[in-house]
Amino acid sequence: MALNLIKGQIAKLVADYFEKDYRRITHALEVMKYSEMVMSHFDAYDYEIVIASALLHDIGIKNSEKELGYNDGKTQETYGPPVARKLLSAIDFPKGKIDKVCDIISNHHSKSRFDYVELEILKIADSIVNRFDK
Repeated sequence: MALNLIKGQIAKLVADYFEKDYRRITHALEVMKYSEMVMSHFDAYDYEIVIASALLHDIGIKNSEKELGYNDGKTQETYGPPVARKLLSAIDFPKGKIDKVCDIISNHHSKSRFDYVELEILKIADSIVNRFDK
């Protein structure tokens, strides 16, 4: 898939999913932007996985808040992967990459269980954006 096409498709999925929750949409776009900056400091990574993970890392918030009335890092890690899998499958994102994106989403607030450079990139970018958000 063309790289800009992937970014655009997934960004649209996020915007459609979060509807008028502009704070969440903006956060996802900012994390994607910083992920692109951070990845320039790494040698080997999968660009599509970084972009998908960055845009979808907090996708579990909506269902967590709907079902539990709150969200936190743990609920985002639990509720996010099934939503990400469904959204990425709808655009024919490669299945093996979907699995890795879901692993990353399921671990982006916890001590790293996976030795993925893409997870490290996401954690760095998300922490930068979260500092600015505060």
